[in-house]
Amino acid sequence: MDGRPQRQVGAAARLANPATLRLDSAESGTHTALPTFQEIYARYFEFVWRSAANRGIPAGALDDVTQEVFIVIDRKLPEFEGRSSVRTWVAGIVRRVVADFVRKRGNQPAGDEPLDREPAGGGATSSSLERKAALELLDTLLARMTEEQREVFVLHEIEELSGVEIAELTHTNENTVWTRLRAARRIFQDGVTKNRARHTREEA
Repeated sequence: MDGRPQRQVGAAARLANPATLRLDSAESGTHTALPTFQEIYARYFEFVWRSAANRGIPAGALDDVTQEVFIVIDRKLPEFEGRSSVRTWVAGIVRRVVADFVRKRGNQPAGDEPLDREPAGGGATSSSLERKAALELLDTLLARMTEEQREVFVLHEIEELSGVEIAELTHTNENTVWTRLRAARRIFQDGVTKNRARHTREEA
């Protein structure tokens, strides 16, 4: 096994192989091959999993939400026109699926529930306690941000989208993205500094 939940592997296997799509490149006038569903699944599975986890999906619901994202990807792939990068397109689908999960089922993002941001099957490591503490601190600091600041911070610092991609995804201008990111970074850095100071006093 490669560590992916069995339901996810089964979902990919049962979906029909879509033909590779092609589109005209406005810049070069040539045709550019777009990835198949299987290629998107293989490349972006962990990205989708972590994106859902970082948006507060409870550990017990990550399988279902991740599967729903790829079901939507499979359904929408024939409509993809290549106007954005595949990663931005996938991130937008994650954003909508997570919002639907919270809204339609009356769920709230995970707060008290421990959350593993790695796909199942990774196993414990010697640094698991430190990692758990770091994730708990991250969750605490994310909770101090506004929803807009938190989204930009997660998209840029964790999911590694560019300012242009985030602006496109959130339907804001790039200056607004950087303003929100600077504010989020101040909150994060202040929290990390205070946490380090507290540990220093405790160890003294």
